[in-house]
Amino acid sequence: MEFNVIRGSLTDQPSDVLIVNLFEGVKSPGGGTGAVDMALDGAISGPISDGEFEGKLGQTIVIRNCKGISASKVVLVGLGKAENFGVAQVMRAAAAAARASRELKAKTVASILHGAGIAGLPAFDCAKAVIQGTILGAYEYTQLKTQDVKPQIETFSIVEMAAKKIDEIERGISIGKTIGEAVAWARDLINGPSNYVDPPYLAQVARDLASEFGFECRIKDRKEIEDSGMGLVAAVSRGSSVEPRFIELKYGAPGAGKTVAIVGKGVTFDAGGYCLKSSEGMYGMKDDMSGAGSVLAAMRGVGALKPNVNVLALIPAVENLIGENAIHPGDVFKSYGGKTVEVNNTDAEGRLILADAVAYAKEHNVDEIIDLATLTGACVIALGRGISGIMCTSDKLAAGLIDAGKANGEELWRLPLFDDYKEVLKSDVADLKNTGSRDGGAINGALFIREFVGDIAWAHIDLSAAVADKDFDLARKGATGVGTGTLIGYLMSL
Repeated sequence: MEFNVIRGSLTDQPSDVLIVNLFEGVKSPGGGTGAVDMALDGAISGPISDGEFEGKLGQTIVIRNCKGISASKVVLVGLGKAENFGVAQVMRAAAAAARASRELKAKTVASILHGAGIAGLPAFDCAKAVIQGTILGAYEYTQLKTQDVKPQIETFSIVEMAAKKIDEIERGISIGKTIGEAVAWARDLINGPSNYVDPPYLAQVARDLASEFGFECRIKDRKEIEDSGMGLVAAVSRGSSVEPRFIELKYGAPGAGKTVAIVGKGVTFDAGGYCLKSSEGMYGMKDDMSGAGSVLAAMRGVGALKPNVNVLALIPAVENLIGENAIHPGDVFKSYGGKTVEVNNTDAEGRLILADAVAYAKEHNVDEIIDLATLTGACVIALGRGISGIMCTSDKLAAGLIDAGKANGEELWRLPLFDDYKEVLKSDVADLKNTGSRDGGAINGALFIREFVGDIAWAHIDLSAAVADKDFDLARKGATGVGTGTLIGYLMSL
């Protein structure tokens, strides 16, 4: 999809679809929407008066009789209540309008700049949010479909009258496009089935990124993983005939004063090992590499936007299956950090591979470590699928990530690292065991990983919002790519 800004009037823009907006409860449209309504002899006011359109956030209605303007159809989108309006609502409204436009098979779309006029939000923020929302709302995973695929929108234009806003809008379009396309790229990767997307495939994706953006890249195979002392990564991968990989990408910014490690759980399929999942629970476990997908996608954003911070991206990539060499409940393994771990639940494998990865990061002079993982069902139960949990040893780091998430349509909620819960991780035969009780499961998983971090500022994001179980404004059913925007936004803020 190509994006641009056009200076001019909404009524004069030739397009398949013109997008305008309205706040909830407003009976008489004003501004650009009012101008379009006037040109259409009240075609927008009519559905409002009839109660057919209320302006609820993400609500859309199509106006097809458009004599009087240059567009073939108009999509009116609701902005919700004015008192609740912000950048997140801009994204959601843009996403809903983009989805409606795609349903109409529109190739060319022109849009009002949601929020910059009626709500007084900065033009840059609004343009960035409109573009991100448009990309995410129009997204559909179609790589493996051979029929019934709706055409993509080819050109999307923001229409603005004020010349002084044009530069800010262009900058917002550029950054919004980079982040939105990175999230969509993550969705493609995560939605890919596990017979396509396996550890060697992720390694090749990393090599391709390194080649495209000039990153340093190192890939460890099984022997190198074992020889380097990553006993937990090696252990989890033993049940699969597909070889594991440990992926390392480095981005260096000249003169950067900070280095951040971003670590993604890369379990490309999780059957649970001998603590076997049910068939229902196992379906969809291709998504258990959502953390890895978001980290790789964030590196696309880093390569394009070049933030002034050094970034070390690490992905332990494995399958967790049953096989003749698979680990047993009760086995003990030595981690990269030297601690011994009793595996009392083979289906709690994500924290095992992340433990080796964060211990490895600790040795590389990083200032902060951020790990992302679809770690626990407990976090989904606690927060649902619209919010991801964050547990963090630094208030400043937590606040930065939460703010970056909000600015990119990815909600995070901070959960406590309650030290008393560490008692459940004590083992009778090793330094630690990998699970405790079901109570506080998300916190227990984070506390286990923290044991390998040391005193470095660290955040753990439990991606409870990684997979949507139904369509909503910013994503269709399937992978959401959540975490990508948060990481890119946070790294850019540094």
